[in-house]
Amino acid sequence: MFVAADDTDSMRGNCTTYLATEIIFDLIHNCDLDLIGPPRLVRLNPAIPWKTRGNGSLVMCFGKGKGKKTFIGEINGEPVYSFENMENWEPDKEMIIERIKPLVGKYHDPEYSDPGIVVSEKRPSKEFYFLGVRRVVERDMIVAELERIGAVRYELGCGRGIIGCTCGMAWIPNDFTYELLSYRPQERWGTERIFDRDSVYVADHTIPSSFNSWEDRSGRVAIVPATPCPVMYGFRGDDISDLIRGHDIIKTEPQSRWLVFLTNQGTDDHIIYDCPREEFIPNSSYSVKGIVKKVERIRGGHTFMTIDSEYGEVVCAAYEPSREFRHAIDWLTPGDKVEVLGELRESPRSLNIEKLHVLETVDEYEKISNPVCPSCNRLMVSVGKGKGYRCRQCKTKSDTPIMKKNTRWIVSGWYEPPVAARRHLSKPLKRMGEIQPVEFVNCRNQ
Repeated sequence: MFVAADDTDSMRGNCTTYLATEIIFDLIHNCDLDLIGPPRLVRLNPAIPWKTRGNGSLVMCFGKGKGKKTFIGEINGEPVYSFENMENWEPDKEMIIERIKPLVGKYHDPEYSDPGIVVSEKRPSKEFYFLGVRRVVERDMIVAELERIGAVRYELGCGRGIIGCTCGMAWIPNDFTYELLSYRPQERWGTERIFDRDSVYVADHTIPSSFNSWEDRSGRVAIVPATPCPVMYGFRGDDISDLIRGHDIIKTEPQSRWLVFLTNQGTDDHIIYDCPREEFIPNSSYSVKGIVKKVERIRGGHTFMTIDSEYGEVVCAAYEPSREFRHAIDWLTPGDKVEVLGELRESPRSLNIEKLHVLETVDEYEKISNPVCPSCNRLMVSVGKGKGYRCRQCKTKSDTPIMKKNTRWIVSGWYEPPVAARRHLSKPLKRMGEIQPVEFVNCRNQ
């Protein structure tokens, strides 16, 4: 039996992943059910204007487990296992949703969230996952699909949460990762988190399958949130046992529980490739190839690059929080061929750069002087913009100034923002088997 929850975050501290741990503990210990497979944290379209903090839905499967069981966490001092398979038996949908309603109500923040719960024996059509992770999905379409598969649902507020529930439930993992989330005791919610920075460094550097945990250049910890949510930290990687080993290394204040989630984080599932021109619309994320036309850094530290593409001129933006990533863009020059991955925003219409692929670079030349008259051996003067040069003495003309060929510091390859500026879904170069060829510490004008 599939159980999905979405949009239960609260400004008072709750998050949907914590609610998932409450649901799991209740259904295992009070309803004698087993968890089939690890719970799933499914991130959806990051370009949705009304998204919650991480725009992620939670999906669990319950039944009578059989076969191999895997240790995936601990809640209230009790170990949590997930089973590889389940018996040919399904629990009652209505019973499950009635058990969950009080838990949703306990943490519901009516001013901030519109929770949804969906319980179903059948999974929605897989197309709904790709719609949910890449496009804006209408509620009427979701309701029709839930009715088709015989699902039961519970909604509060406008019921927008059932959209995420349905799209998350439709996910059939192809590329996937894991995240071990640890949680604080409720009396600590909203207070400063206490943790050992050095232990995070050790975990990041001794567990090669982990990613997006630590920034070497700045020495920043990237696993500890700054919000008042219940999460102590989230340690991400490609292997469950490695994450559990990391959990033993990372030292923090006392934790009330921890759990490993199967996720679509770090997969680039939200990126639309080869999009038809008429479907290149805001509130989605795309791969766009083009030729650099102009690069400029504006006041506030934001860098904008205009490229000529099959969609016409596209303005691509790297904002100040992406820090040194902007420097790579600064070093591009007109004529370079690039691929940009990012979100197309409506206002101002621009592609917010998540990753940059430099495909080809061109030679770059810089004027160092007006041309020298071959007859008089004197510098010529400009006749006017775009009109060339002329010798004052003998009136000899020239169209070409003296140029020098610049060293191109940027080379072909992939470039990405620092860890703290990456999106949940953006695939890090580490998972792509790529290494950024040049690390920039200065922009072009420094």
